[in-house]
Amino acid sequence: MKRNTFLLTLFTILFSFSSLFAQPKYIFYLIGDGMGPNHVNLAEIFTAETQGRIGYQPLILSLFPYVGFASTNSLSHGVTDSSAGGTALAVGKKTKNGVIGMDSTATVSYKSIAYAAKEKGWKVGIATSVSVDHATPASFYANQPDRGHYYEIALQIPKSGFDFFAGSGFLKPTTTLKKEEATDVHVILEKSGYKIVKGKKAFLNKDYNNQKVVWINDDPKNTASLKFAIDQDTEDMTLEDITKGAIKHLSQNNDKGFFLMVEGGKIDWSSHSNDGGTTLHEVIDFQKTIQLAYEFYKQNPKETLIVVTADHETGGLVIGNGSSKLNTAALAHQKVSQGTLSSLIGNLRNDKPNASWDEVKQLIADNTGLFTHLKVSKGDEESLFKAYEKSFVNHVNETTKTLYANDDKLAALSIKILNKIASLSWGSTNHSAGYVPVYAIGEGAELFNNKMDNTDIPKKIAQAAQLNF
Repeated sequence: MKRNTFLLTLFTILFSFSSLFAQPKYIFYLIGDGMGPNHVNLAEIFTAETQGRIGYQPLILSLFPYVGFASTNSLSHGVTDSSAGGTALAVGKKTKNGVIGMDSTATVSYKSIAYAAKEKGWKVGIATSVSVDHATPASFYANQPDRGHYYEIALQIPKSGFDFFAGSGFLKPTTTLKKEEATDVHVILEKSGYKIVKGKKAFLNKDYNNQKVVWINDDPKNTASLKFAIDQDTEDMTLEDITKGAIKHLSQNNDKGFFLMVEGGKIDWSSHSNDGGTTLHEVIDFQKTIQLAYEFYKQNPKETLIVVTADHETGGLVIGNGSSKLNTAALAHQKVSQGTLSSLIGNLRNDKPNASWDEVKQLIADNTGLFTHLKVSKGDEESLFKAYEKSFVNHVNETTKTLYANDDKLAALSIKILNKIASLSWGSTNHSAGYVPVYAIGEGAELFNNKMDNTDIPKKIAQAAQLNF
């Protein structure tokens, strides 16, 4: 009896001791820009409703065993922007809105967790569905007093020495902060030893092992971001493509470890426009990235940590706008983003400046389901008709401007009406101070099962992986 007790005690001590030093060597840090709890909830409720039932169908991240939530205020504002939010997630410190990877005086540079991973000998990848020099990805490799220093941000890629970058492109590849023409960023990157790879097929069909890579879109019209998921076709570069390529590149012939940050950047963009259907598709699309990370985890469960979170919530999204009944399934009728609908209306205006109301109404119906599949109230139809008269009869082109879009008013009104039918409402067209969710699975995931500040998240990742951070 004593012997059995002794062996049990010894086993417990040894197990605790080994667990104390267990650490992941593959880190997936997945950031849904603008993704609050209700963004996730919308996707889960929509999926259940389209299956004909009340309730929710859990997304893959909702099945992760450890869930927490985080505050997101910046040092200067109760509502953060993406630069201060990205900095908090990257360096574990607060800064003021607008600053990338530096203190609020923009005189002290901070080291990001990505650099800590690189110092440990790991490969490092930074990927996004928007431009490589945008605020969130930039926070992991750059130190700049202003997020608008796009050219200067891009110049810090070679200094990082990171192994993989991917996104839509660069916003200011030849223009400095002072608006002076300068050497093309692409040329500088190639001279610094980075291979510039353009287009969806170029990377996936070729092996770039042992090369540092910057993989960008080959569509000159989409260097600011990839297309919204709802607008993509099979030839378009996607965040799923990028994530597959990143995992392949970072894991190939690598038993030391890697750190991969992937941003689903356009959840934020569609939320700024209060475009419910497009936002829904962006959240679902981001799940494909999470699923890929999860598949890797299943192959390496004792060596992998996945953390999913957001830099802030965007739009103040509310599911339920008065009635006890929900109708999120109505969003299934939306075929294009608000921006693409705006372009379609603009094309019609150019081709037929005096198009009839029936023609415009049919275009809206074909792309949103309004009038055909979804009943539109008399008041809402009158609002649309007044906007039609100004545009196609009086030839006054009205637009609705938000942070990343300036859309035709007819398009914006149509999406607003669809939102209402789908039981959605929005608090604003900007960020909110709402909590963001934190989901974790894998080695060290138990550290994320509580309420935390956004600055705690990279610190906990560093703790789990024993990074010098």
